Amino acid sequence: MRAGEAAAVAEYFETNRHSLLGYIQSRLGPSLKSRVEPEDILQEVSMVALKRLADLAVPGREPFPWFCHIAEQKIIDTHRRLIGTQKRAGDRQVSLGTQNGDASHLAFEEMLVASMTTPSEALSRNQKLMRLLAAIQQLPPKKQEILKLRYMEGLTTREIAERVGSSDAAIRVLLSRAVAQLQEILEKT
Repeated sequence: MRAGEAAAVAEYFETNRHSLLGYIQSRLGPSLKSRVEPEDILQEVSMVALKRLADLAVPGREPFPWFCHIAEQKIIDTHRRLIGTQKRAGDRQVSLGTQNGDASHLAFEEMLVASMTTPSEALSRNQKLMRLLAAIQQLPPKKQEILKLRYMEGLTTREIAERVGSSDAAIRVLLSRAVAQLQEILEKT
């Protein structure tokens, strides 16, 4: 890959496809999830990666975080294209000031400030996420599926049970065992 061979990059990409899809799914907000498929973002990431092969030649650059960075850029671009450029309705605009004594505006400002992230905090969060995705890949496929359905798709244990043809109680037990096993894996790394 460091030599800029497209075949090597494509092979690495396919080997890590599941992890990259998981990363993309975790980064898509609810408004984007309803408008774009994670596979579409993944395809765009692969095209950008092949155009920017020279970037992998940088000493010490790890491929997976590089792919995740491209994915993050593609998600932002997609959000801007599909959601961020919609016309603003004048009657829906709300002042952030609290001149009228409405405390909800202040709460919104505080929430906005609290959500701001420094670049080092964002890097740390991304590294933790990559560590988590790598740990999930060490779980048996059934546990991976249950975790994905619960935490990425937001299904209830009853909905998961219906989807996989099991009982609600069995899914709850499997889910708690999967989380415990995941914690063990993370503690070892």
